[in-house]
Parts: sequence; structure tokens; C-alpha cells
Amino acid sequence: MTPAAARDPHLTIVVPAYQEGDAILPGLRRILGAVETPAELLVVVDSADDSTVAPVRRLAEGEPSVRVAVNDYGRGPANAIRYGIDQAVAPIVVVTMADGCDDPRQIDDLARLVDRGVVVAAASRYMPGGQQVGGGRFKTFLSRTAGRTLHAFADVGTRDATNSFKAYRRSFLTEVGIDSRDGFEIGLELTAKARRLRLPVAEIPTIWLDRTDGASNFKVLKWLPKYLRWYRFAFGRRLTLDQLVAKTRPQGASS
Repeated sequence: MTPAAARDPHLTIVVPAYQEGDAILPGLRRILGAVETPAELLVVVDSADDSTVAPVRRLAEGEPSVRVAVNDYGRGPANAIRYGIDQAVAPIVVVTMADGCDDPRQIDDLARLVDRGVVVAAASRYMPGGQQVGGGRFKTFLSRTAGRTLHAFADVGTRDATNSFKAYRRSFLTEVGIDSRDGFEIGLELTAKARRLRLPVAEIPTIWLDRTDGASNFKVLKWLPKYLRWYRFAFGRRLTLDQLVAKTRPQGASS
């Protein structure tokens, strides 16, 4: 990324992080080396004393496109992602994880799909050419089953609706809002909302590699009910934007 990217980015890359320390740096450097679209790289943490902050600030001294933000929406990945999206200055937002499991070379391809008109561009482990290497068998079974059934029966536009590695049109995010407050279900939520509005979603194959350093913060059983809400919501008649907002606001119905 060039210094000009920090001044006028076309893309904001949001990376939620929790106590990554120096382990976050190889993944961030891969992103910086791979992305050609003018972009800002925004790392979001829950507190100023998070171990991720110091190494990211050191990196930012030589990389003006990198910045760190402290989320004040509440703890957890969903709030960190929401906060990062709200802080984004570019018209396209990509969410990718701090663990280095996602392939940063695909960020440009995802952004180009949004430029061409889709509102959600998904990196898919479960379409032809995609693959998942490692990861828990139960979590993989659930995400693969959800993705394939949503693609087959709800026509959501991707076989990997639960993957967090997605690009979004920021104006779409502003219109529909984000209701998730726990876990990583935001990717599924926004895919389901796009489907109910009958807005275009597209996918490209990706190879996901399980992290080799540190521990995952993914809590399958705790977050499963949240995923089920948005899984069910993806099925249904077309909604107007006003109808969708009324159905998905926190105090309203979930389907």
C-alpha cells in the first residue's frame, strides 16, 4: 500500500483483534504486501491495554495506511467489527481475521466484485476450487452444512454464508444496519439481509488455513443460537428496506 492510500482509500480493511501481541504482525504484513487497491488497514481492539496495540502502532510508524482503533461499543468480535465498519472511510469494506487464516491476495478480487455491483462478496471455502485446511470438525460440519443448504434452498448467492472474510458496499451496511452483538455471525447476518432484499451477492473460491500460532477465540456452542437466527431469517419473501429494518431491529422479530 502507498502513502496515498491512507489519504484517499477506496477500501477499508477491518481486522478485529484480541490479545494477539506480535503474532498479528505477519498477517498484517501479508495484507500490506498483497493488496493493490488503495486501502486503509484498520485493526480494532476492545481496550487500550490489549497486547495487539503496541505492535500495530510500531508497524504504523512506517505504514501510514495502518491504524489501530479502540472499540467502545462493547467487548467481543461482533462489536469490534461493527465499530470498525462505522470508522471506515472508504466506500468498500472488507472484514478479515487477525489470525492469518484468510488469503490476503483475494482482497482485491472481493473489492472488484463490489465495484461491479454486488453488495456482498464472499470468499467461499465450500465452492469448487475452495478448501478448508484444519479447523475443528464440528465447527466445519456446521458451517459447511449451513452454507450449502442456504445456497441450495434459500439462493443466498454463496455456499459459505458463515465465513467472515467478505467485502461489502458500505452504503448497504449503512442502510440495513448491523444487529449482531456476539460472535462472528455478522457475515451470515448481512448475507441473509441481502437475500431478503434480493440484492446481489457473489462469491470466489478461497483456501482457508487454520492458524498455527495462538489460540482461536471462536466459541461454537455459545454463538450457535445467534447463527440460527440469521440462518432462519435468510428464508422468506422479499422485503422492502423499511420492512427489513422493522423485522431485524434488536427489539423486533427475528424472521
